[in-house]
Amino acid sequence: MTAQLYLVPPGSLDALAEGGRLTLIGEEARHAATVKRVTPGEQLLVADGAGRSAAAVVAAVGAREVDLVVESLRHDPEPRPRIVLVQALVKGGRDEDAIEAATELGVDEVIPWEAERCIVRWKDAKRAKGRQKWTNVVTAATKQSRRSRVPAVGEVLGTAALLQRIGEGGSAPFVLHEQASTPLATLPEDRLSAPEEIVLVVGPEGGIAAGELSRLEGAGATAVRLGPSVLRAGVAGPAAIAVIAARLRWG
Repeated sequence: MTAQLYLVPPGSLDALAEGGRLTLIGEEARHAATVKRVTPGEQLLVADGAGRSAAAVVAAVGAREVDLVVESLRHDPEPRPRIVLVQALVKGGRDEDAIEAATELGVDEVIPWEAERCIVRWKDAKRAKGRQKWTNVVTAATKQSRRSRVPAVGEVLGTAALLQRIGEGGSAPFVLHEQASTPLATLPEDRLSAPEEIVLVVGPEGGIAAGELSRLEGAGATAVRLGPSVLRAGVAGPAAIAVIAARLRWG
């Protein structure tokens, strides 16, 4: 079984070498000591959420800290192109299911989107609360999938702000739409590998409004489809990421 991964603050692993010592503190130490009940000699993985990770052995376990000895270190450069998922807010927690699976599949950033047809809205205090909830989801999924990088969680965007975001240079934006004529899986590879980032836009359960789709295409996005089935809003994004990862990262 793969060793459990624990997160430490960015920079914590920068100056370490093999044989160096590291201490888990706070919630990660509590989880390791009281939930997982780690014992001296047990192997763990540690990551700083920014690409650096270490394989380590438990040296000592206390009530509030766990001492580790580093066995090996690794640095994973940020992938190019980055994969960004713009996920419309969806009721019933399906948007959270989407970003959880997206994290496990390798997404680099998730952005919540208040599309025209979204029933769920993050207003006032809900904005910070909703973003924190998404951050908790991707952090847990990062640990579960043993990734060294925690995906960024952007501010919630309305459509006007999204148009500006996808219009930034270096991005290749794609809107997932069941009526699009172009399959994502058959796009020329240079359309996926050349840009600095791939932005995948997924609408709400009611679909993307026609006018909204036109505006997205006018800003440079290409409408693409995944296959013959109509996928729910919580499934489409992860499915698209799997297609791209299979073509660019998993070879």
